[in-house]
Amino acid sequence: MAGGLLLSGAVAALLTTALPAQASSPVVDNPPPDKIVIDVATVNGSGCPAGTAAVAVSPDNTAFTVTYSSYLAQAGGNSDPTAFRKNCQLNLVVHVPQGFTYAVASADYRGFLSLQPGATATQKASYYFQGSSSTVPRTHPFSGAYNDDWQATDSTDWAQLVWAPCGALRNFNINTELRVNAGSANPGKVSFMTMDSTDGDISTVYHLAWKECPHQ
Repeated sequence: MAGGLLLSGAVAALLTTALPAQASSPVVDNPPPDKIVIDVATVNGSGCPAGTAAVAVSPDNTAFTVTYSSYLAQAGGNSDPTAFRKNCQLNLVVHVPQGFTYAVASADYRGFLSLQPGATATQKASYYFQGSSSTVPRTHPFSGAYNDDWQATDSTDWAQLVWAPCGALRNFNINTELRVNAGSANPGKVSFMTMDSTDGDISTVYHLAWKECPHQ
């Protein structure tokens, strides 16, 4: 997981410090074709033990995907009292083609959810670059009874996108959390929520926007 992953395409991140000088820069319809090196600096959290999270870039350079294999929160029954909340922080170093900047326009989260009647669950995510403030967390609530796949999307209007600084290399952090509350109706039965890759299709996808940097 750690170390430079040489990936074809481009990976990006979500919100960072805005650069007013970029406001009039032209929007790029097609992402840059250059190869990008992504260093996964650290992966920390109870939802992503070592070796259980992977990052990949789409062939068309418009998205990157984080896949989990051990991200599960549960409550009720004989569940471990600490298992009701799981979290993961990904710290990525993203090397972007010279002359371009980027933002994440939206993020799709998927998993499986099994909630007893009266149980509740939430998925939460926030994003920030090294040296900048964390974004306001986006939270998606769910309630039981529920036994099916789940999906949630965080999206940002184009006018409100905040772009990565041109020519700067900053670590990008993605913080996610799953939380389950068994409720009082059926506390003896287990409720759980996953964000994982059981069938190879359940994953988190971050969709990218690109534009050219102003000439220095």
